[in-house]
Amino acid sequence: MTAPEAVPIREAATVAVVRDGDDGLEVFMVRRAIEAVFSPGAHVFPGGALDPEDRLGALEPWCDGLDDTTASSILGVPHGGLGYYVAAARECFEEAGMLLARRDGALVTDVDRYSAHRDALNAGATGVLEMCIEESITLAVDLLMPFGHWITPVGPPRRFDTRFFVAPAPPHQDPSHDGWETTEGLWVRPVDVLAAADRGEVDLIEPTRHTLNALTDYDRVNDVLPNEVAEGPS
Repeated sequence: MTAPEAVPIREAATVAVVRDGDDGLEVFMVRRAIEAVFSPGAHVFPGGALDPEDRLGALEPWCDGLDDTTASSILGVPHGGLGYYVAAARECFEEAGMLLARRDGALVTDVDRYSAHRDALNAGATGVLEMCIEESITLAVDLLMPFGHWITPVGPPRRFDTRFFVAPAPPHQDPSHDGWETTEGLWVRPVDVLAAADRGEVDLIEPTRHTLNALTDYDRVNDVLPNEVAEGPS
């Protein structure tokens, strides 16, 4: 058995997708499978570890509004910053079925068209670059706003150096959990899921709880994402 202090720290990204609900800001959350090694059964935002392909230089032309130099500067890393954005967009599609991408300059709405790519990504049978080239889409990484940075402390069997992002829900897309890593998906007001956690009805890990607490400060999508403009209603 690996000693706790020897567990490697993997780079990861997660994204809180938000929309305007009838009673205020809502965020999409998924429940991790009970069989998961890390945080089994917990309610989290879609996310996961970076894949090697997330940092392929060939992906830069397929990312809207950011290159690796700019992304790395924003995140305060020497290089490889764009990979976090790519991973956040990929994991959002894999785990929640929401594709943050554009085709012919407009945000993708017909997400069902890409369901075979989602299955292939989850199975490790294809990569993001292949999907972008085949479908002539670009990743809307410019919609991802950094919102936190957490490193798993010593103790758990897996440790992550995770960048948290917030993004607006893509218009006319109905999210869904993947049925493998995640077993439930729901739109919920941050204050409501925090109250449910306090009652012992859901399990939240500390970074998720902290992020939800921060989101309670905002009433609408444009409050938390003030630079989000003219992408259409969510």
